[in-house]
Amino acid sequence: MQVLMAAFLVWSLMSPQGRGTEAWPTHTACRDGSLQVLYQSCDALQDFGFSVDQCPKQLKPNLNIRFGIILREDIEELFLDVALFSKGLSILNFSYPICEADLPKFSFCGRRKGEQIYYAGPINNPGFEIPEGEYQVLLELYTQDRSTVACANATLLCS
Repeated sequence: MQVLMAAFLVWSLMSPQGRGTEAWPTHTACRDGSLQVLYQSCDALQDFGFSVDQCPKQLKPNLNIRFGIILREDIEELFLDVALFSKGLSILNFSYPICEADLPKFSFCGRRKGEQIYYAGPINNPGFEIPEGEYQVLLELYTQDRSTVACANATLLCS
């Protein structure tokens, strides 16, 4: 009986919280009068936390964010891919190395599986104004082995 209970416990801890094919909840990263940023994890196994301190239509070059996740993979190297769409058309594709073997840019570079990443601080980006409209953004953080660390589908609503 104890073996059966232990197997059930392991299965319940390893399964994505009994969600089956359900999606993770939609989170609000930021909201202002004219801009709202919503996101949903597209990783079937893990959700994560993300927020932006301010949500202006005119993005500043240094944007303060918060990001938290528990790692399922070691991160010797970490990369970010961003794809921006509007009305189903691709507008921008961008790749950025966050952690390189010889050039770690953040204190969480080199963390191991099971450790937590929590980053609160600025990210450098070009300052620009977001035009009115609805935009879809696909963000993916992945390791040198192309293993997903975090994945999100985001929606920007700008009026």
